[in-house]
Amino acid sequence: MTIRDLRAARYCLAGVRPWFRRHGLDWQDFLEHGIDAECLRATGDALVEPVIRVAEMRESAKQESGDGRS
Repeated sequence: MTIRDLRAARYCLAGVRPWFRRHGLDWQDFLEHGIDAECLRATGDALVEPVIRVAEMRESAKQESGDGRS
């Protein structure tokens, strides 16, 4: 998952940064490398599910189109 997925899910980045801190996640590392959906699910916060769905739909569309870009 990437910042693009957060934006596509229409999440407020000003609110997401403190959320990352509260859950002990590195915001800068996320911006540079993305984050695994299971890492977010491990927080136990239901707010991650819409973003995970967006990322899964993006990945599915990418695979269906044969597009190698992420």
